[in-house]
Amino acid sequence: MADITISPKGSLDLLSKSEIAALQASSDNKFQQLFRDCALAVLSTGANSDDGHALLAAHTDFDIEVLSSARGVKLKLINAPENAFVDGKMIAGIRNHLFAVLRDIVFIQNQFELWHEQNETLTDMVFKTLRNAHALKPRRHPNLVVCWGGHSISEYEYDYTKEVGYRLGLRGLDICTGCGIGAMKGPMKGAAIGHAKQRIENTRFIGITEPGIIASEAPNAVVNELIIMPDIEKRLEAFVRLGHAIIVFPGGAGTAEEILYILGVLLNEKNKAVRLPLIFTGPENSKQYFEDMDRFIGNTLGKEAQSLYKIIIDDPIEVAKVTNKAMKKVYKNRRKLDDAFFYNWSLNIAPDFQTAFDPSHENMASLDLRKDRPAAELAADLRRAFSGIVAGNVKPQGIKSIAECGPFKLTGDPEIMQELDRTLESFVKQKRMKLSGEYTPCYVLES
Repeated sequence: MADITISPKGSLDLLSKSEIAALQASSDNKFQQLFRDCALAVLSTGANSDDGHALLAAHTDFDIEVLSSARGVKLKLINAPENAFVDGKMIAGIRNHLFAVLRDIVFIQNQFELWHEQNETLTDMVFKTLRNAHALKPRRHPNLVVCWGGHSISEYEYDYTKEVGYRLGLRGLDICTGCGIGAMKGPMKGAAIGHAKQRIENTRFIGITEPGIIASEAPNAVVNELIIMPDIEKRLEAFVRLGHAIIVFPGGAGTAEEILYILGVLLNEKNKAVRLPLIFTGPENSKQYFEDMDRFIGNTLGKEAQSLYKIIIDDPIEVAKVTNKAMKKVYKNRRKLDDAFFYNWSLNIAPDFQTAFDPSHENMASLDLRKDRPAAELAADLRRAFSGIVAGNVKPQGIKSIAECGPFKLTGDPEIMQELDRTLESFVKQKRMKLSGEYTPCYVLES
């Protein structure tokens, strides 16, 4: 463990006295606790665990203080994890991430009540958070690829994500992921090599996370723009507003949540004119994963949902070519809709996909999983179901809730419950639910 005081570099230099006071330690200060937990997650980058509850429990003696000085703000770290340092000096990337955490927590804290008082839309909230993080880059043609996929993937799947990233990087495309390891790190690592070969400078590796998941998926070392959104729903909206194309690699419950989110959004009749390319891809050995997901989507949401994506197996070059070609179509589509390249305002996202979902036992049991509902509405509740499973698997509060009250109970039509059971069981068998150790299901399915 180490004690150190550090100054910012690149993210946040100044805070007002009231902002600093609001982050001072006190027993009832939720933002100070939030900042402390997110900071610990960043400092623990590289830890081989996805148990956020265990991480926080293992570092109860860690603390962080925000200090004011005449020349700006500083952070005092007490009992910080050793892996954040080299020869007594903090790794530069981790220091940048720490101040990105401070920047975003301060912004969320300052804006939270204001958003409600002014009755601003959640889309405005997402926009302002991204703008404050300097993530919106005007006057750039579409070139940002959002990559989704699991943190708990096999070595050959990880190598495949790197190869796809490399092919994307050779074509000058930037990468945005959930910022963790596995399928979130691989595309960035590969693209970095592609960019280096093409001598491309000022490349972007954007990692978007949220407080509930950051302890389980700490930012990987390649991320050079870290953004913390208020919750998972704002995080998902940030992905689809920022990105110009989406590539999905193999994953588990979290990846299924992301897939259901984007399909539910694209199934909205108001989005028929919006072009947002969606590709599912993985190596030959992962073909079964996409066959399972395609079957699940077809048997729950229908053929229209299946028509919204393209599956490409074991062909990184084809994935990159299709994605690069799609960027030209996205450019024309944004021009036709008179929309910005840096933020997809035209995309209509219904309240069911924007409103924060609390995965409590009561709320999980209340999900309406019936096939006679409109596909977009069913997608919203299926997305919530997987979101709750993610919380029970890896999020500190979710793990604590399961330990205290037992597994979540999900009920619905027999056909949907059967599909859920088959899909989740395949995730368990393929070891996609947890990074290490035996997996104990945090859910019970009833029809």
